[in-house]
Amino acid sequence: MRQRPKSASSRPRQLGIIVTAVALVGAGGWFAGSQMQSPADAAAARQPPKAGPVTVAVEKQSLSASVVAQGSVEFDSPQSLSLAGAVGAPDSGSTDPVTERVTKAPVAGSEVKEGDVLMQLSGRPVLVLRGTVPMYRTLGPGTSGDDVKQLQRALARLGFNSGAATGQYGQGVATAVSRWYKSKGFQAQEPSVADKQQLGALEAGVTAAQQALLAARNPGGEAKGSGSGTDTSGETKGTGSGTDTSGEAEKLQLKAAQQQLDTANTALSAFQAGYGTKIPAGEVVFLPDLPARLDKVSVKVGDTPSGPIGTVTSSKVVVQAVVQGSDAKLLHKGLTAQVETTDGKKVEGELVALGDDVPKTDSADGKTAQGTSAGESEDASAPVPVQISIPSGKLTKNAGGSAKVTIKVGSSDGDVLTVPIAALHTSADGQAKVQVRRGGKVVDVSVKAGLSADGKVEVTPSDDALKAGDQVVIGQ
Repeated sequence: MRQRPKSASSRPRQLGIIVTAVALVGAGGWFAGSQMQSPADAAAARQPPKAGPVTVAVEKQSLSASVVAQGSVEFDSPQSLSLAGAVGAPDSGSTDPVTERVTKAPVAGSEVKEGDVLMQLSGRPVLVLRGTVPMYRTLGPGTSGDDVKQLQRALARLGFNSGAATGQYGQGVATAVSRWYKSKGFQAQEPSVADKQQLGALEAGVTAAQQALLAARNPGGEAKGSGSGTDTSGETKGTGSGTDTSGEAEKLQLKAAQQQLDTANTALSAFQAGYGTKIPAGEVVFLPDLPARLDKVSVKVGDTPSGPIGTVTSSKVVVQAVVQGSDAKLLHKGLTAQVETTDGKKVEGELVALGDDVPKTDSADGKTAQGTSAGESEDASAPVPVQISIPSGKLTKNAGGSAKVTIKVGSSDGDVLTVPIAALHTSADGQAKVQVRRGGKVVDVSVKAGLSADGKVEVTPSDDALKAGDQVVIGQ
């Protein structure tokens, strides 16, 4: 049987298949060859790119510099409270010594106003008056000084006027003191039985001395005129031009009698000068600022006070904080401070004390000491105390808690050019400069540095060589 010849049209198809196969083999060989590297080329490919400067953009913005610290909310002006001495006798008719005990204790947290009864000791009041001179002695007839003048002014403020504030404790002061005590439900300290007995004894002594002097003037006769008409001036009268004194013995006797009378009169006058209504040293406490707040009380009913009875503070609230010495150099009195408490309250205060101007209470004895300024420490970064004044009536309920303090130390005048502090450097001639990358070059631009805050600093170029968006170098 005869075979049919192949069609001529199949030949071009076969040729195309062969050409395609050859092309695919060639492409595969090219790809495989492109993926093959010599050891040298592979090492070169692993090298890091050539280092260049690290840059950031110049920004135009407002700056506000602040010092932030953690502080505590406290009542201002803490002061230890002590009694200057004993109170008066609870029973003016008794001369028996009595151990003084607290019969009504002060109340912590209470407010004390001028004229108030702070506490009671053996039934006697301890009263509060305003004054800067502390109570240090018993005030009564015959005393004088700034403390008496202070007492007179306080009595006048309370409505018990004793006359002009002369600083002399006279009968007017004694009367005013008696009225003041009576208004509080107490009796002022009047002369005791012992005082009255001593006064009687001194008066009797004067009378006896007067009689002895009269007897010495009229030896061998009766001492006439020893009653109310007796001369007690202390001057020696003559016995008459015609009387014989019987020698030196009578002269000596007359002189001795005169001296005895002088001594008796002096003793009586001294006692009478201090005889009358008194304020015992322990019955009044002078405080420089009133009203005040009893912050702590260290005595209770039944105690025998032997030291501080508590701590008194102002009713005003302050915030005490500490800042690093480097930050303290930026601060001064009068700066505005924002105080934020843990419960979210925000109050604007004022920096009123810094460093050694800040009083500090020693909790061991209640006495006040002074803080330490940064200049007193060799470590410039040592903490420095600061005190923030709070408007009256604010944060009273937050006393004893903590607060965040932000003290604003400066702000820019609107939007200014700023760069990171790391971009600023000083040239050999002392000129502040920044390096600006333009194209492939880095050029120096002279600037004037200003306010710095949050890691950025205000810069003012000497011309238009710097603008927002320029890339400044901060590292290599």
